[in-house]
Amino acid sequence: MKVALTIAGSDCSGGAGIQADMKTMTMNGVYAMSVITALTAQNTTGVRAIQESTPDFLRQQLDVVFEDIYPDAVKIGMVGTAELIRVIADRLRYYNAGNVVVDPVMVATSGSALIRNDAVQTLIEELLPISTLVTPNIPEAQVLSGLTIESETDMAVAAKKISENYRCAVLLKGGHSINDANDLLYTDGEIIRFDGKRINNPNTHGTGCTLSSAIAANLAKGYTLTESVRRAKNYISGALAAMLDLGKGSGPMNHAFDLQGEYAKEASL
Repeated sequence: MKVALTIAGSDCSGGAGIQADMKTMTMNGVYAMSVITALTAQNTTGVRAIQESTPDFLRQQLDVVFEDIYPDAVKIGMVGTAELIRVIADRLRYYNAGNVVVDPVMVATSGSALIRNDAVQTLIEELLPISTLVTPNIPEAQVLSGLTIESETDMAVAAKKISENYRCAVLLKGGHSINDANDLLYTDGEIIRFDGKRINNPNTHGTGCTLSSAIAANLAKGYTLTESVRRAKNYISGALAAMLDLGKGSGPMNHAFDLQGEYAKEASL
């Protein structure tokens, strides 16, 4: 069985972060492991508190995972400080990790900041050059590229600049807070567009975490980058279309919308 590792923050409400990543990886057919960068006290309405891992504890988590069950792909989500980013980059280089997908999480769906300003440059300098793919939304891509993005042409220009500057593929998600947006993949000098499906569901908590984790899971299984993105977008469309409605704010998706089997059926009795 193929193995994927998520390096991210914990969401105690289960809709984003480590919890969303592990659900997504499991549903996409790989064994999921986790390294926690921070604990968050959050729900569908916002983030109330953040408690970060220490650099030493983060390093120990990474070492014990790579020494025992080497991952076929790695997804990186919320990492709030420059020091923690440096630890991750150092360990990934040391273990020669492959299929690294970076979701440059800067702001939660609820609008809460999840990364310190001084950490953004470290993320750009340390993580992007060792990544296979980075998956920014438009506001994040504007930070990474230094460009203003107001059209599909701007998206292509920004994705090209990020890719050429940091030698990684770029999946630029076409609409911030719009769950039917079209995405643009820039890889090996080629632009590939992925049309989104229009789904009228306001519950989009954790969509970025879910998409990047699904891509990592499919890369772990050996699919090409383009096919991994296609499969991940189909998965997230299914999770949104299941129309789960939990919480008072922007709720989570149903990551297990396609779960089959005897034990899953028993859980609904």
